[in-house]
Amino acid sequence: MSRLRSSAFLVLLVLWTVLLAPSIPWYALRREPKAIRRFSRFWVGGVTAILRLVGLGYRTIGEENRPDGPALYVANHQSAFETIAAAALVPDVAIVLKEELYRIPVFGWFLKVSPMIAIDRAAGGAAMKKMFREGRAASAEGRSLLIFPEGTRRAVDERAAFQRGVVLLYKALGLPVVPMVNNAGMFWPARSFAIRPGEITVSFLPPIPPGLKDEEFLSRVTQAIYAERDRLVAQARGEEGAR
Repeated sequence: MSRLRSSAFLVLLVLWTVLLAPSIPWYALRREPKAIRRFSRFWVGGVTAILRLVGLGYRTIGEENRPDGPALYVANHQSAFETIAAAALVPDVAIVLKEELYRIPVFGWFLKVSPMIAIDRAAGGAAMKKMFREGRAASAEGRSLLIFPEGTRRAVDERAAFQRGVVLLYKALGLPVVPMVNNAGMFWPARSFAIRPGEITVSFLPPIPPGLKDEEFLSRVTQAIYAERDRLVAQARGEEGAR
């Protein structure tokens, strides 16, 4: 059943993406990032509808913790879900992502022209300067930013030292930081399309104010994210065991 569910999702995802692909030349000619981001949210809405069709939904909690203006969202990374859903979870978001994602047909084009903040991880200091420059430009436009400081998708119980880029971005932008935590890996594991039925929870935690010292900020954001992640994973396991 799991293989059938995952195959159905992949087929419907490809069909939905191909259906929208002919619109790319029109959006390319318009060159309006806001319109492109609206269209991206439309695509994401279709993807999450397909996920629900195969038995995987999601919910958000802690919405009251989200500031009205721009913020730096810091998220754990467990699956492809949070990368795809980010455009719906944080409208007009600028995601700090690896440059390789631009190579994905259709999806990569929309990421590039939104625009997101693509980092060449082999570029070292030049990549950091690019992240600061584009991050400041995005926040000046009223956009929030999203970064995954674990660097890559992790198993649901795995802990990783957060990359220093999140600290540098926190200092450079002077924005409140909202930890955004999910348990998506319980239902859509890292580097896999083996989708399981259930409900992903995305939790927005109270903001961390700007201006903290490096180590204090890093400690607070790390502890907050992993404590909430462990709670959400345990909750999902308990609900699964109760079935």
